[in-house]
Amino acid sequence: MNIAEFQEWVKDYYESRGWSELDIFIRIGFLAEETGEVARAIRALEIGRDRPDESKGSFEENKQELIEELGDVLGNLIVISNKYDIPLEEVFHSHKKKLSERYSKI
Repeated sequence: MNIAEFQEWVKDYYESRGWSELDIFIRIGFLAEETGEVARAIRALEIGRDRPDESKGSFEENKQELIEELGDVLGNLIVISNKYDIPLEEVFHSHKKKLSERYSKI
């Protein structure tokens, strides 16, 4: 699946669940929450978790958790992009251009 197909799939799926209708500021809150879950997953991979109420996963289990949380972040970014009719390919190209121009002078 290419990125445009995935962006369309997220649009259709989130719309079918009613998730795309949420206020943009609620969506930003979800993005922040999911970003925190990415941080937690990375911590589990890098230094582990030290809570008696949490089970310690294997490296592969923790890596899978990170993959899932990155997907949640990506889903929220796509919903935001879709709200403003911005194809992800445009985001990619714009980001690459910005960084290339900014750091080509160094």
